[in-house]
Amino acid sequence: MSSYFDTAPRSARGFLDSGESGGGLLSWIFSTDHKRIGLLYLSAIVCLFLIGVLLGLLIRLELIAPGETLMGAQTYNAVFTLHGVIMIFLFIIPGIPAVFGNLMLPIQIGARDVAFPRLNLLSWWLYMLGGAMAISALFSGGGPPDTGWTFYVPFSLETTTNVSMAALGVFVLGFSSILTGLNFIVTVHRLRAEGMTWTRLPLFVWSLYATAWVQVLATPILGITVVLIILERIFSTGLFDPTRGGDPIMYQHLFWIYSHPAVYIMVLPGMGVVSDIIPVFSRKPIFGYMAIALSSLAIAAFGSLVWGHHMFTSGMSDMAILVFSLLTFIVAIPSAIKVFNWVATLYKGSIHLDPPMLFALSFILLFSIGGLTGLVLGAAATDIHVHDTYFVVAHFHYVMFGGTGFAFFAALHFWLPKVFGRMYDRKIANLSWGILFVGFNILYFSMMVVGLRGMPRRYYDYVPEFTVLNVMATVGSWILAAGLFLMFANLLRGMLRGAPAGDNPWRAATLEWSIPSPPPAENFAADPVVTRGPYDFKGAGLS
Repeated sequence: MSSYFDTAPRSARGFLDSGESGGGLLSWIFSTDHKRIGLLYLSAIVCLFLIGVLLGLLIRLELIAPGETLMGAQTYNAVFTLHGVIMIFLFIIPGIPAVFGNLMLPIQIGARDVAFPRLNLLSWWLYMLGGAMAISALFSGGGPPDTGWTFYVPFSLETTTNVSMAALGVFVLGFSSILTGLNFIVTVHRLRAEGMTWTRLPLFVWSLYATAWVQVLATPILGITVVLIILERIFSTGLFDPTRGGDPIMYQHLFWIYSHPAVYIMVLPGMGVVSDIIPVFSRKPIFGYMAIALSSLAIAAFGSLVWGHHMFTSGMSDMAILVFSLLTFIVAIPSAIKVFNWVATLYKGSIHLDPPMLFALSFILLFSIGGLTGLVLGAAATDIHVHDTYFVVAHFHYVMFGGTGFAFFAALHFWLPKVFGRMYDRKIANLSWGILFVGFNILYFSMMVVGLRGMPRRYYDYVPEFTVLNVMATVGSWILAAGLFLMFANLLRGMLRGAPAGDNPWRAATLEWSIPSPPPAENFAADPVVTRGPYDFKGAGLS
């Protein structure tokens, strides 16, 4: 048995050139190596993210001035729908778990792979199939779907566009998510190294574990819901038709029973990334380890009970509004615990503002803004006034993009040097962060203000009084896009031609930093024995 910090022999072949399955492309798309599958996810997810960004830029260009400027109303609705489907179902939900969960979770717990490697590969294939089906709806008969990413009835049942293909794609993507979650749960329970107790798990693993339970328990509800849309469109079953005894509000309940827990599928892994990064660049053990770990489970549990706050204007009873509003405020408590503990970790720390830390700090600020504006929407009195305005759009993007998106970027800058063994240009990375941060806030804070002034969301046009703020938002989108281009170009150049990163460039104490960069095909030369916690820098000789 090796100790926690014994490394695999330098002669061990890295997974990037392990030469399995006959070599070439086939050795990747049929590989069961969790690290290769993680990189397959990464390449697909980044490409789809950039497509989603391009569609978002087209939306902002259309809204730069009142009236038609770039596209007609029907085209706008289709672009708006595809932007939402790609960003939610193909980037935000799978992004961190599928990419960095696959790349790092087994190594962080001392395992050689996930529990079910072939099932893991099937998850990737289902992701690619579901994504292809969703995007093919653009080019199939009837025209691209124009319902928005929520597929609300009755419009999704009455429109002649190709909603069924997009819904079927989401159904297949749901299976990919369920299988990934199941795999991670079994991996964490069964494959931890000797000495890797629950209180020694990295907090990133805790976040993936909590997320996996939500994936397994909540995603089937989404699958059932989108299947009902398809059945309604084909067979006119009447489940959502009030003239035939159905109820269109039932669709909203079914959709949000999944989709609000899905918010935590989206953001919990990002919280785990930040929880791993903050102590490394503060040179301090994490403050309140168990509080952060248990708050992940609390968020997963309470987040499944608050779906009704999306429906305060749908006609529900006053008692239901009271209960859902109370639960919404309760679910904010474990999120606040995390923010408090991150800030407490920073207090009197020896802070190093490297690129991962800058993105992690941005996550704390932007997610906090998103969370506080979420409480505005969780209180019925204020929600009724801003419901379906651009305030909701801004809140959602502060949580999802400012939260999950910036956490994804933090993870890229933190772990890609380990995965590829090469370092990007840190000065350019810091510059790209600054451009991204400025562009993001110009874009979405302008949306928040214009929403408070009454501009409705999902509208193709607006009154002239909203022009100035929409111009500001569009300019912000250009700055944001420039930052994204610079960031990805720098990361790509670093992966291909960067200077050697070394095995532990950040002097981190979790297990993945104790093996060579890139990791060997089998991760460890011998099964490691864990004797300390993941943030014990003094015990690791790294303080």
